[in-house]
Amino acid sequence: VILREAPDLVALQELDSATLRVDGRYIPGELGRMTGMHATFGRAIGFGIAGPDGLSRKEALQDLLLFYSSTEKKLVTLREYVDRMPESQKYIYYAAGENVSAIDHLPQTELLKDKNYEILYLTGETDEFTLQALMNYDEKHFRSIVDEEEKVLDEKPELMQFVKETLGDKIKEARASRRLKTHPVCMTAGEGLSFEMEKYFKNFQMPTPVKADRILELNTDHPAVQAMEAAMTSDRAKAELYAKILYDQAL
Repeated sequence: VILREAPDLVALQELDSATLRVDGRYIPGELGRMTGMHATFGRAIGFGIAGPDGLSRKEALQDLLLFYSSTEKKLVTLREYVDRMPESQKYIYYAAGENVSAIDHLPQTELLKDKNYEILYLTGETDEFTLQALMNYDEKHFRSIVDEEEKVLDEKPELMQFVKETLGDKIKEARASRRLKTHPVCMTAGEGLSFEMEKYFKNFQMPTPVKADRILELNTDHPAVQAMEAAMTSDRAKAELYAKILYDQAL
């Protein structure tokens, strides 16, 4: 993983020498918010975990990480998040995006909000790298809500094939979705690389472009998707137009 090392290493050294320790341990939680530590050192803390030798710093730094909470409407620690998790919740859910408002309006947030599950909103360009490096916290694994979900086997295969053929190389696959409620479509990333990671790598001269796979998920119960399906037999050109409009809506 390519990370901008030099500025973050300097900041990490400043963090290490700052008065943020009691009996040799970093002070997590409220003090970090009150002193503005996140604004000053937040990116460096993440780099300290995701960068070189991050494994050796993981235990010391993970409780200093702060992310915006969908339910608390403020920055929270991973410990605070886990302590609030209901027994039915298996994962620490997160979504990455340009800003809190953009993430909050993602179609993928609907069902989780209905279940009253908290979502961490990642707005820093390297936040996802940090959580991937951590892998889990307190034995709870992280799960991105914008990554692909388990495929719904054999649901509307002709419709999905039609959408894929219409859109061609714009998407890797079209599939039925089980996580959409009021929205007709959403775009999810394939395994390994997210859309925000793709944006990050555009800052560098890469031998070949780094691009996330795009999977178009369709809500087969939505009237717009059902109209497209009906038009496949009555007016194929109209159905193709529907597919293109839905694709644009998902971007």
